Amino acid sequence: MTVENLEPCKKLLRVEMDAPVVDATLDEITHDFQRQIRLPGFRPGKAPRHLVVKTYGTQIDQEVERKLVSEGYRQAVAEQKLHVIGQPDIEIIQFARGQAFQFAATLVTAPDFELPEYKALPVKREMAVVTEEDLERALNVLREQRATYLDVARPVQDGDYVVVNYTGTCEGKPITETAPTARGLAEKKEFWVHVAPDSFIPGFTEQLVGAAAGEQRTVSVSFPADFIPGELSGRTGVYHVEIVQVKEKVLPELNDEFAVSFGAAEIGKLREGVRTDLQNELSYKIKRGIRDQLVRELLKRVNCELPGSVVENETRNVIYDIVRDNQQRGVPKEIIEQQKNQIFSVANNSAKDRIKAAFVLGRIAEKEGIKAEHREITQRILLLAEQYQIKPEQMVKQLRDRNGLTEIEEQIISAKVLDLLEQNAAVEDILPTAKD
Repeated sequence: MTVENLEPCKKLLRVEMDAPVVDATLDEITHDFQRQIRLPGFRPGKAPRHLVVKTYGTQIDQEVERKLVSEGYRQAVAEQKLHVIGQPDIEIIQFARGQAFQFAATLVTAPDFELPEYKALPVKREMAVVTEEDLERALNVLREQRATYLDVARPVQDGDYVVVNYTGTCEGKPITETAPTARGLAEKKEFWVHVAPDSFIPGFTEQLVGAAAGEQRTVSVSFPADFIPGELSGRTGVYHVEIVQVKEKVLPELNDEFAVSFGAAEIGKLREGVRTDLQNELSYKIKRGIRDQLVRELLKRVNCELPGSVVENETRNVIYDIVRDNQQRGVPKEIIEQQKNQIFSVANNSAKDRIKAAFVLGRIAEKEGIKAEHREITQRILLLAEQYQIKPEQMVKQLRDRNGLTEIEEQIISAKVLDLLEQNAAVEDILPTAKD
């Protein structure tokens, strides 16, 4: 048995098993086939050995190889104390009766590193509390959700909402001739626009101030250098705009009626509930900040090579997440393509940090004897089933199909390790940072 280092965290394991072991395994598997198979003209289990071998020789050899590889691999990994990740790539080198069995396994292993001191890690904790200003901001967000928009018989003022019809040209030609995909910028009916700086196209809404419903105006704009679509960037546009309606946004009063619309008995109860929600959100933010600091401190104290294939897979996952988030935010495909090198760099660094943290937290869990209990895994599955509104059995099947049960177990263990680190951290309380 030999172990050869191919690259960081990748090894070639060569295993040889003596000929008597091979012959004994061949005899055992052949005998099992004799007992189980049926051949025409013979009672079950009574077919001659040579006919069984002749008929099922290939299947017998495959089963013998599988058993020898399984036993030899398990023994070799245990003797060499290898922490293998994923499934090995097996190559049979030699297999025949009367000869030694030889195979090679290419495998990925966990990185080897010295576990640093992980108790009393230094972290800073903000002594933040929910203020009256925080509460008022949150209540105003709720008021915005119940806002109404009333038609007003007066000229447009700053802050109004105006319903307009418009058609636009760029350098004397329809906008779609310059930017074929910009149909929405070329013409729109009953379009709502907020009269505020940089709303819609920069400089557009300011030129509507003073206009009344039914009036028409010509609006000139300069498309910014970073405007999307790029064909319009740096160019001049001219819009023919018809004012259809002028609307004023009205926010509701903070009273009992308003509170009832959000399910509270009266305004005092609504304030109390919002304050509790803000405090819970703040506590979660502080706790998450502490845990992020703990992980960063651990990563600074560990230097190790990471398995390339694992980093590649995780990088792909992070890239997928970044691209999906950008698409959901409306970032055009061409912009994402222009930033692909930057996206890869960010994703690769993030993937390395995630993987390294997982290995370090896993080693701490091993040392501390931290495990995921069956009831904890079950509770997590039930929560997921409720969240996705499917039966628990369906959730279990979905998780098994994508190795999700292992992922849940690792999440539970990591959370317990972070609990341990937080309980033993050297915490310095600091004043909260100023808010914008």
